[in-house]
Amino acid sequence: MPLAIRIHQPGGPEVMCWEEVAVGDPGPGEARVRHEAVGLNYIDVYHRNGLYPLPLPAGLGMEGAGVVEAVGAGVLDLRPGDRVAYAGGPVGAYSQVRCLPADRLLKMPERLDFQTAAAMMLQGLTSAYLLRRTYRVQPGDVVLIHAAAGGVGLIACQWAKALGATVIGTVSNEVKAALAMAHGCDHIIYYSREDVAGRVREITGGEGVAVVYDGVGKDTFMGSLDSLRTRGMMVSFGNASGPVAPFDPILLSQKGSIFITRPTLMHYIAKRDELLELGAELFAVVTSGQVKIEVNQTYALSDAATAHRDLEARKTTGSTILLP
Repeated sequence: MPLAIRIHQPGGPEVMCWEEVAVGDPGPGEARVRHEAVGLNYIDVYHRNGLYPLPLPAGLGMEGAGVVEAVGAGVLDLRPGDRVAYAGGPVGAYSQVRCLPADRLLKMPERLDFQTAAAMMLQGLTSAYLLRRTYRVQPGDVVLIHAAAGGVGLIACQWAKALGATVIGTVSNEVKAALAMAHGCDHIIYYSREDVAGRVREITGGEGVAVVYDGVGKDTFMGSLDSLRTRGMMVSFGNASGPVAPFDPILLSQKGSIFITRPTLMHYIAKRDELLELGAELFAVVTSGQVKIEVNQTYALSDAATAHRDLEARKTTGSTILLP
């Protein structure tokens, strides 16, 4: 029987078990995929620790790449042998083999390898909806991207730069600063020891940025609001430092009639045509070389607990993959 990472209770990395699972044949509308590589993302931590509760016992993982082994009734656009990648629900990518809805799968371009695809799907589609849907970055915009050396950060910085934006990135140390600068950042702010909003005002001549992309959460939230220009957009899409505390909406008026949104990828790819459009945009910027995917860490899937510890300790940069 194939093996998978499963959890039977929420908690730390130690709750992840490497165990046999029954997979079986795909049902109607499903495909069975044998993974060649699986992506690691911070949402996996939220699922594991219970911040985003799952019905237990549960698998983990939101993205992968592999080969279709079989398809169920009604699946017309996939066949065994197709190379596919995916991101989003249902949870359970930390597995050697799984069945999942066929309409969640995207056929991979020939020039794309499995490890790159697994490393880019969730972070890349996230970057795609953030930059091209939630706030559509225009040439000349100044944007602030937190955690610029992270998985989403490195993709989003390159993509924003390719769209003609001036990119300000925040990082925690000099090593990550160098990495971010090499991937599209025009300016760096050390959010652990600098006044982010103050530095943004210096860089922008007092105006502020058009948009902030903030996946850090609690630690950066107020500084993000203070970095916006009048009627700027705050995009809060993650909680790496913890959930944001409740606040009075009048604050948005006081800070310049700013906008705030708390989007999630799943609402941007819920329809098949939306998923295909975003996927095509992502594949295009990667295969053209405008966005380079950095796979900087690789772990065995059975060693996912170590990968989670390193991710939570902020020891990782770029993308991380797990190999079944």
